[in-house]
Parts: sequence; structure tokens; C-alpha cells
Amino acid sequence: MRYKLMLAIPLLALAACSRAPGEPAPAAEDTAIPVEPDGSIGDGATPLPETTATPAPAGEVAATIPAALHGRWGMVPADCTSTRGDAKGLLTIGPKTLKFYESVGTLALETARGEGMIRGQFEFSGEGMTWTRDVTLSATGDTLTRTERGGEEPGGPFTYTRCA
Repeated sequence: MRYKLMLAIPLLALAACSRAPGEPAPAAEDTAIPVEPDGSIGDGATPLPETTATPAPAGEVAATIPAALHGRWGMVPADCTSTRGDAKGLLTIGPKTLKFYESVGTLALETARGEGMIRGQFEFSGEGMTWTRDVTLSATGDTLTRTERGGEEPGGPFTYTRCA
């Protein structure tokens, strides 16, 4: 008796999922489930605004960080002078990278550029993890400001001073 019951359960489950005879198939134009900007299913919040920048076409040089931003920047003076490798607030900016104490971000897509500033999508890696952030870098004289979007909450603004 128990064996027959165990065989019947999958058949009952299958029957529950099928349409009754004569019941029409779902319409192809059924409304899709709203998807949030981060890709999760949700309440259909307004998507993030589109950026006007596009990746460089094949064969062209990809975007780079403006030369005015290149160099070593510290959050506190000791970040620029430490010889023990403990400069946790040091940011080193190169043509395509942002190097932090335990992570590196590589410019993937430039979305805005101006005199002494850039905004773009950076792909980060560090401590065995990867993530993407929308980063804005802006320098005035020897002061750099960095802000981030795309994480659980906005980051910054963070202020740095150019290392001597």
C-alpha cells in the first residue's frame, strides 16, 4: 500500500501543474515581472538613467584617466610617507587603474570627462572578490575628491591630498 502511494504522489503533482482540458494557454503578451536596475526582481522601480558614453569601437584606443589625476594621493600625510606598507589611505592613480591598500580598480567605461575629472565604470578586485562601481574623480590643485555609486550605499566624498 505504501509503495502505491509513493508512486501516486509524483503523478498527482504533475497533474496539478497541467492545464485542464479546454483551458486556453497563457497569452504571449502577459506582463513580465518588473526587474530592478541591479537585476533583482522587485517592484519595478524606475531604472537608472542611461549614460551617453559608449565603449570605444574596435581598433580605437580605450578611455584613460586624465594625466592631471595620475600620481599618489593620501587621505592623511602619513599615507604618503609610510615605509612599512601600512598606508591604508593611499590611492595611486595610473592611466587605467586606481590602486588602493587592498584592491585595484580598472577603468572599463568612461561616462563623463572634464578638465581634471573623470567619471566611469571601474571593475575592482581585491581580497578574492570582484565588484563594479561608478567612480567620479575630480582634482583641483593638490586636492582630489573621489565619490562612488553602485554599492549598497554611495561612497564619499573622500578627499585626498597629492603626495610630494
